[in-house]
Amino acid sequence: MNTIKKKSLGKRIVKFLPLYIMLIPGLAYLILNNYIPMFGLVIAFKKVDYSVGILRSPFVGLKNFTYLFSNNDALRALRNTVLYNIGFIVLGNVISIAIAIFLDSVKSKFLSRSSQVVILIPYLLSTVIVSYIVYAFLNPTTGFMNNSILPLFGIHEKIKWYNVPKYWPFILTFVYLWMSLGYSSILYYSNIIGIDKSYYEAASVDGASIWQQILHITLPGLKNTIITLVLLAVGHICYSDFGLFYQIPQHSGLLYSTTQTIDTFVYRALLELNDVGRSSAAGFLQSILGFVLVLGANLIVSRIDKESALF
Repeated sequence: MNTIKKKSLGKRIVKFLPLYIMLIPGLAYLILNNYIPMFGLVIAFKKVDYSVGILRSPFVGLKNFTYLFSNNDALRALRNTVLYNIGFIVLGNVISIAIAIFLDSVKSKFLSRSSQVVILIPYLLSTVIVSYIVYAFLNPTTGFMNNSILPLFGIHEKIKWYNVPKYWPFILTFVYLWMSLGYSSILYYSNIIGIDKSYYEAASVDGASIWQQILHITLPGLKNTIITLVLLAVGHICYSDFGLFYQIPQHSGLLYSTTQTIDTFVYRALLELNDVGRSSAAGFLQSILGFVLVLGANLIVSRIDKESALF
């Protein structure tokens, strides 16, 4: 019996050998890029001494982690990261769904498919040029806001945008939405056009209004997509777009109270303090919190609707 099993196993190996060979590059990349670097997690529990190396550096246990919870800058960075991401998740999905529904509702009347794509091009291009656009708008002396927009509202005093923290939660939220709405709107729009139009026709015959059709047909049709995107976003709730929070505010120290996030805190800890252990601890904490949040959010979804859960 064992001989027969070995022969059948050998035949399967030979049969699928080309597939196994094709698997090698991807598997090698996964191991080299994703698993071997996990050895570096040991840095989070050490006070790195370059003269003796990582392995011989003194072990400090959880001191690097307790520092994160006792340091005001770290706590502020954690607070900012979580609050910004909650706002991004809620506003980003609501506005993206609204844009997708708008495109679907007017496509047959006013817009061709090509013109719908043209509408979204500014959002797609903005990821490349957004930092230059923001500075052109907010430059204290030559910026479009101070010289053209504010005077329309009777405000002639030039605001030093890069010195005043209170404006930046709104600025960063607006910039994030401008960068991300095109991509997320396309995702929702592609999902909407896949909904069977006979549902809308039947609802229209029954006298359902546009809002009733959106509430009872469109949104239920988007449910799985919304849940998937929200769960993925929740997994990154402790991460932030480094370019958004570092480059857009021009690394202004006066704005740290509203622009510093965990990612920028880690970068500055490495750049200015050269504290590899605490930076690694912050990154490790991000991963753990993200993992726990995804599990928790997925558990809640599975309790409400098991078929909509990711796992």
